[in-house]
Amino acid sequence: MTPERPELWVCHLGVVEYREALALQERLRAARQTDAVPDVLLLLEHWPVYTRGRRSSPGELPMGEDWYRMQGIDIVDTDRGGKITYHGPGQLVGYPIVRVNDVVGYVRTLEQALIAALDQESVHARAREDEGPDFTGVWVQERKIASIGVHVQHGVTTHGFAVNVENDLQPFGWIVPCGLEGVRMTSLIKETGRLAGQMRCVRRRVAFQLAGALGRRQRLVSLARLEARAATPQPA
Repeated sequence: MTPERPELWVCHLGVVEYREALALQERLRAARQTDAVPDVLLLLEHWPVYTRGRRSSPGELPMGEDWYRMQGIDIVDTDRGGKITYHGPGQLVGYPIVRVNDVVGYVRTLEQALIAALDQESVHARAREDEGPDFTGVWVQERKIASIGVHVQHGVTTHGFAVNVENDLQPFGWIVPCGLEGVRMTSLIKETGRLAGQMRCVRRRVAFQLAGALGRRQRLVSLARLEARAATPQPA
């Protein structure tokens, strides 16, 4: 008999403030490290925010931080890899809290899962792993449609990916996205000409593809269930 694949708990959170989501990731990472929870995938959207990764450098916010905050966009420094990026409503953000042994291989797995999900939406994307770490993510020709930045602590990941589905792309034009001068960002609705309202389908496809790529079977769980399980003391 073929052994049953371990579970990937998938939790849909809606639109969440970035710092709140970061705190949740940290709680779940600690719980995953003690096996209080299985591998987890948080799927959500953020209110407008620029996040700076460990490889960020001066000049990525050329207008000055006060100007961006006047546009209603928060700015947060994070411990993930990569440089600056933007999150906002209409962008699908995924935070896998999973055990990994090979970080580079894990990033490649994320890329390929997103490529497969986008292909199901008739968007033919690709990875550019041979061009160096600045090109991590998913691209449609020379246009970037998904960003990836992860952090691993004691074998468990936080942060993850962001797929432009139907979000406003203008805030990317006010920065140097991912530290790449002249990079053009795109989105699913821009590539396909579809109207807004695509998030639910894309979210479902991404969860399915990522679960399969990780060798997991997905199980939908509520945030309350996830938090309760994470807070349960484990046997010594």
